[in-house]
Amino acid sequence: MQQTEELSLAEQAYRAVRDQLVLLAIRPGAPINEEQVAQSLGVGRTPLREALKRLQYERLITTYPRRGTFATDVNITDLAHVSEVRQELEPLAAAQAARRATAADRAALTDLRGELENADIRRQGATELLRLDLRVHRAVYAATGNPYLEDTLVRYDNLATRIWCLFIDRLPDMAGHVGEHGPLIEAIVAGEPGRAQELARRHVEGFEKAVRAVI
Repeated sequence: MQQTEELSLAEQAYRAVRDQLVLLAIRPGAPINEEQVAQSLGVGRTPLREALKRLQYERLITTYPRRGTFATDVNITDLAHVSEVRQELEPLAAAQAARRATAADRAALTDLRGELENADIRRQGATELLRLDLRVHRAVYAATGNPYLEDTLVRYDNLATRIWCLFIDRLPDMAGHVGEHGPLIEAIVAGEPGRAQELARRHVEGFEKAVRAVI
């Protein structure tokens, strides 16, 4: 029972710190004080250290001997590497989601489609838009039914979002980028893999072009 509880706390700590790192609430290069983070999250040092191990593997933090643990820098030279992977795997994930999504997956995606329609996304702040963007991507990955593909894409989407956050104040149409998810979700829910694949491809290409335009 104790082991299950610690795993649950480690997962909670992982998700909380991960999203702070992804959305740059913890700034690139900032030190990670284990004691302070554990206290703020209400978890012990053991589950936090388990979470930090995962975050290091996912390239969101780095540890230096005798110096400590720090949020990794966001290096714009990584954009090409991250985009190269996403341009291959995002269309694959969208197509597989259209083929394999369960009724529960389609319901979750339909709910997100409703949020995109009902929310005035052009009036939302950058952080709210980015959180919605992350939720849509993660729901699509989950709908593939392939945990290896899902884990890989979550990691790369996290890295892409950090790059996006770095330039958020200079990007002209964040709301339009997030709004592109509407047709993609429709294609997946309708079970149209070809259309979903093409929309996902355009979305990733648009992300890279938008960032490169403001560098």
